[in-house]
Amino acid sequence: MLASPEASRFVLVNNADLFKPTYPKSKEKMIGPSALFFHQGEYHNHLRKIVQSSLSPEAIKKLIPGLEAIAISTLESWANGKVVNTFQGMKKLFLVIWRKDKEELKENYSIVDKGYNSFPTNIPGTAYHKAIMARKRLSQILQEIICERKEKKLLENDLLGHLLNFKNDKGLSLNNDQVADNIIGILFAAQDTTASALTWILKYLHDDQKLLEAAEQKAIYLSNEKGNRSLTWTQTRNMPLTYKVILESLRMASIVSFTFREAVVDVEYNGYLIPKGWKVMPLFRNIHHNPEFFSEPQNFDPYRFEVAPKPNTYLPFGTGAHSCPGNELAKLEMLILIHHLVNKLRWEVVGSQDTVQYSPFPVPQNGLPARFWKEPDKQELHN
Repeated sequence: MLASPEASRFVLVNNADLFKPTYPKSKEKMIGPSALFFHQGEYHNHLRKIVQSSLSPEAIKKLIPGLEAIAISTLESWANGKVVNTFQGMKKLFLVIWRKDKEELKENYSIVDKGYNSFPTNIPGTAYHKAIMARKRLSQILQEIICERKEKKLLENDLLGHLLNFKNDKGLSLNNDQVADNIIGILFAAQDTTASALTWILKYLHDDQKLLEAAEQKAIYLSNEKGNRSLTWTQTRNMPLTYKVILESLRMASIVSFTFREAVVDVEYNGYLIPKGWKVMPLFRNIHHNPEFFSEPQNFDPYRFEVAPKPNTYLPFGTGAHSCPGNELAKLEMLILIHHLVNKLRWEVVGSQDTVQYSPFPVPQNGLPARFWKEPDKQELHN
């Protein structure tokens, strides 16, 4: 276990070729063995470039109207005074990216999600067995979508399109299983982590009313005629306080607490021998909560990010070749949701707020149950 910035950099950046990504076999089977985060080397590099190109700033700019519509309709559905499981509600934001005519995709993905962290007992009736069966059905449905795209020569400029159009230096393309594994893998990597982050942000904003009432988002809201006009890319780049709230929430919660690597040869570090085959865990949470790097780390203080953190001490998206390629999209989703949340709703948390549960990512107890409402002077939400 490595709890220093220098050690994390040693494993994840400077000597990444000496440490391979490693996950339990049951989890590889659930996601799909061809998913990019199970690999390194040429195959991983090609896939990473594909994902990065589909999630570049130029690409995600075009997603703002769709993301905004989803955020508004989700918040509208919460504003009825009933108690909402915030974490589960945030997860539903991501399921809408599935095609509307493929409801079966969403249903089967939800079953896989529930069984991912279950004990891997492949006996009928267990959560693991149900998840494996649902994963097979997911593959079949995705194969149909892939075949349809190929037959109709639909060259859409989305992630699936980028994966289907890829050819390496030798002219080889990805097979259908590789494409399906990576679509499921990327959604899986994105959904729970971003939903967990948004749940924590909502809690921290609830706990700090001054942040909630900050003028920054109100000014943008009013300039957009109280939500009658869509957010622009430029506006999302001009939310400095909100951006700091996101950075601090990611530090405090440390959604991805650590990462797994395995030494592929005997490695020596600072006089210690790491034998070949041993697991190595850089501990991001320990670094984020070390008072050496962040003063009073237990306190939520977005203003600490007015000064850039020391190198290699802030790692919410990992670092090196396996750092999260979708981090800019994740932050854009958070900025959009926060904008509409603080301008249109108020909420109260129901029950205990101080206990954390892991599933496997940290979330407030019971997904942070909360009751939402529109304030009397708030405008009706617009589509």
